[in-house]
Amino acid sequence: MQATQHASLIAQCILIAAVLGVGIGVLAFRNETAAALTTGTTSIIFTIPSLAMLGLLITPLGLGVAPTVTAIVLYSLLPILRNTISGLNGVDPALVDAAHGIGMSRTRALFRVQLPLAWPAILAGLRVSTQLAMGIGAIAAFVNGPGLGQLIFSAQGRLGTVNAPNMALAGTLGIVVLALLFDLIFVLIGKLTTSRGIRIHA
Repeated sequence: MQATQHASLIAQCILIAAVLGVGIGVLAFRNETAAALTTGTTSIIFTIPSLAMLGLLITPLGLGVAPTVTAIVLYSLLPILRNTISGLNGVDPALVDAAHGIGMSRTRALFRVQLPLAWPAILAGLRVSTQLAMGIGAIAAFVNGPGLGQLIFSAQGRLGTVNAPNMALAGTLGIVVLALLFDLIFVLIGKLTTSRGIRIHA
């Protein structure tokens, strides 16, 4: 039950972070000032200790799912955003010019040329964010967030009892297993969604 909650929590948070991170990256990558401002802002958020962040979110959002999701999404943004900007800026300008030369609009060239070529970098950012989110999701039990962190925090509250080590171990191993499974899923997604030519030259 708690493993399912944890997996569902992370999947939904990463989906939200992906939409926001890639969207902001697409809007900002052509402008150095905008790119620096967005990556700088998310970098500052990333440096805030997780317990402090969760504590700050209690006042406006209360306990439970809302502060948990907010914290995980905020911490997940930096790798996705940075890799999106880096991946898009790493596309050969000659390829973009060629796309424009055959009649593609700026938007069409973005979706048909730039984003597919930047996809391996974006996917790498998603993988990093997912591993970070797994850990933050466990700490979110501090604000009564759902998932395997509940086992770990319950174990801390029962130190000295027979079941405490087993609970902590179960929660920790569960998070490790989920992290490995999610990473494997991303590897498979990468193989299925990245053309062979891009994989060879990546």
